[in-house]
Amino acid sequence: MRLYGYARVSTIDQDLALQRAALKAAGCDVIRAEKASGTRRDGRTQLQVLLDFLHHGDTLVVTRIDRLARSMKDLRDIVHELRAKGAKLKATEQPIDTATAAGKAFLDMLGVFAEFETNLRRERQLDGIAAAKARGVYKGRRAIINAAEVRRLSQEEKLGATAIARRLGIGRASVYRVLGRPGRLPAAAE
Repeated sequence: MRLYGYARVSTIDQDLALQRAALKAAGCDVIRAEKASGTRRDGRTQLQVLLDFLHHGDTLVVTRIDRLARSMKDLRDIVHELRAKGAKLKATEQPIDTATAAGKAFLDMLGVFAEFETNLRRERQLDGIAAAKARGVYKGRRAIINAAEVRRLSQEEKLGATAIARRLGIGRASVYRVLGRPGRLPAAAE
């Protein structure tokens, strides 16, 4: 029955030191940390390592529930995995105990608020982008695909989408999008 800590921040310029210290003070022998968004679970390799490694009786410790997940679905999935293994979840700054009905209810409430905060941030971001576009300030991300070169390779060199994508270092879907043919090129160009 060991305590395993998980620390997460969303951006590379944020610091994990406070979370690591709190997890160490809580008695965690092993602490895994990463700098990744909490809105989605994929790409969070350190969390997955912990979830794969936990055994019956072990406890996953976080400082706050929003460090673990920012969506109810992900939070429920993680808690379900922990229960299936016989492991527990604990938060150092919040009274979480997944072994009690009150603890489960409080966990769900915290998950709802974490997801709500993420949705509010997304709405504010979209509002800001819309306002910047209205002022003519926001132009979007700079295009990285040379559409003229995609067309030239298709028409002059008769290359297929896969060959064009490899040569330009882009995805095949991008080639199809530029050429205006969803899914495939004409038979002669394949």
